Amino acid sequence: MTFRRFRILILLGVLAGAFSLNWLEQTLVRGWQAPLDVAITPINGDGSEQAVETIRALQASDFDDINAFLQRETARYGVKQNQAMQITLKPELADKPPAPPHDRNVLKTIWWSLQLRWWVYQHSGQAMPQLGRINLFVLYHAPQDGVALEHSLGLQKGLIGVVHAFADPRQAQQNNIVIAHELMHALGASDKYGPGGRPLYPQGYAEPDWPEGMPRTAAEIMAGRYVNAAGNIVMPPSLAQCTIGAQTAHEINVDAGFRQQYAAPD
Repeated sequence: MTFRRFRILILLGVLAGAFSLNWLEQTLVRGWQAPLDVAITPINGDGSEQAVETIRALQASDFDDINAFLQRETARYGVKQNQAMQITLKPELADKPPAPPHDRNVLKTIWWSLQLRWWVYQHSGQAMPQLGRINLFVLYHAPQDGVALEHSLGLQKGLIGVVHAFADPRQAQQNNIVIAHELMHALGASDKYGPGGRPLYPQGYAEPDWPEGMPRTAAEIMAGRYVNAAGNIVMPPSLAQCTIGAQTAHEINVDAGFRQQYAAPD
């Protein structure tokens, strides 16, 4: 065997191992047989004192409404557990994750994705990756009038979320909407909004059977916003006004998880 063929075999073995690991991880996480293992790591996103104070005051219970949302919504599809997720609040991390490319170049995006997964592994403190753990990195920023936060993101491969949040207690509940949205991405859900953030009809509406022009007071989590009576696109005040729609439920495997867990024996 030539050295070139040997290198190709090694590369194919690495790729096959990565594919198998990803498949196993997704099967474990999306089986809905046990609470999701979610680690939240805070990061000072702008170096502000407001972010310092927000991170210092954080507790794992600050994210309880994400668990309540997920438990309530998956139960509507028949998956009933004592709790939907187990949240671990990790110590603050000084390092920031690599930023995604500003353009949408496919090769750059693939390279950035690999860099991000390596960055997560480097900061895991583990010799071996913790299979099935969803890692959410929340970067806190002091609010500035007229300045929007960077776009948050979630990756299914690697089970990673990078969330940009406001360092303001008044924004805590809406921050949790963004965190839940990126958590859904890590589980395989797709965005359900179009240009300008307008929810796509019907899959991006909490009440998809209602006429599109009828005003709403709740949002589908992967749209993140609803159209109110004034015709404005608004973000709900909390996860209590968010739902998981049928398409999102299918994408995160809730319906299949229900069938597997509760199917009648042959």
